[in-house]
Amino acid sequence: MAHVLTLTLNPAVDVATSIDKVIDTRKLRCSAAQRDPGGGGINVARVMQRLGGNCHALYLAGGATGLMLQELLDAEHVEASCIDIAGETRENFSVQETSTGREYRFVLPGPVVTEREWQGCVARINALEVPPRYLVLSGSIPPGVPLDIYARLARSAAARGTRIVLDTSGPALAAALDASVWLVKPSLNELRELTRRPLATEPEWRAAAHEIVREGRAAIVALTLGEQGALLVTAGQTLRARGLPVHVSSSVGAGDSFIAGMICKLDRDAGFDEAFRYGMAAASATLLVSGTARCKREDVERLYNETSGA
Repeated sequence: MAHVLTLTLNPAVDVATSIDKVIDTRKLRCSAAQRDPGGGGINVARVMQRLGGNCHALYLAGGATGLMLQELLDAEHVEASCIDIAGETRENFSVQETSTGREYRFVLPGPVVTEREWQGCVARINALEVPPRYLVLSGSIPPGVPLDIYARLARSAAARGTRIVLDTSGPALAAALDASVWLVKPSLNELRELTRRPLATEPEWRAAAHEIVREGRAAIVALTLGEQGALLVTAGQTLRARGLPVHVSSSVGAGDSFIAGMICKLDRDAGFDEAFRYGMAAASATLLVSGTARCKREDVERLYNETSGA
């Protein structure tokens, strides 16, 4: 069994294109579409594969789009397993407006998943003969799946010694934190929604992250701050990284790349400081890539070496 298992309950085929200007009520003729596998856990697995990580992606998918998703993962040599569902896997759509550099992202809700289908997913994970070191629970919850499913999986997997890495939002995030996880990676907006506070200043960000750790809801909080970088908080350590000065082609998937970089290093017994810097390098390298593609290993290593003074 792979050291890292990622779960994606609501994957997608991500379609990216560009146009000079987005204008309403007009027929807009776009550039050729780029299609990539998508969804939180799948994106983490894609990046880990590029970085040489020991990772397996488990996901739910169905219909013609689900078959396309599988073909795209195979083309990237991502080790993955699909649990078949009756519904049609969704597509997401992003458009780069070249005249302004703005990016428009359209995210569909995904298919309805039946109780038999999501229960089968839970049973598959719980039945693993050798539990993974890390279980990455990442992405949105599709219709039909209970919002506390990540909480249920966190409890059962942690009881077998697995470290739970959580990246979701809204009620699913709150429920899973109530079950306690090893690492949670909220964005600043997700942390604001969770705490119901404006969190306007950096001392407030730090206080909110420390509160989650102090209450035992997570051992580690990795707070991503967009162009302002990231913050890592544990019971005994606080690390702050500023955003790296890179040209931003697209922000899609930067948070997933951050998780992938961190877990790659942690799985190799690196310290938090080293893992944090590698996660920042992976996220920044993804910003260099247009559309829904993911970072290149050479860019990750270059940016990491620049921050470490190598």
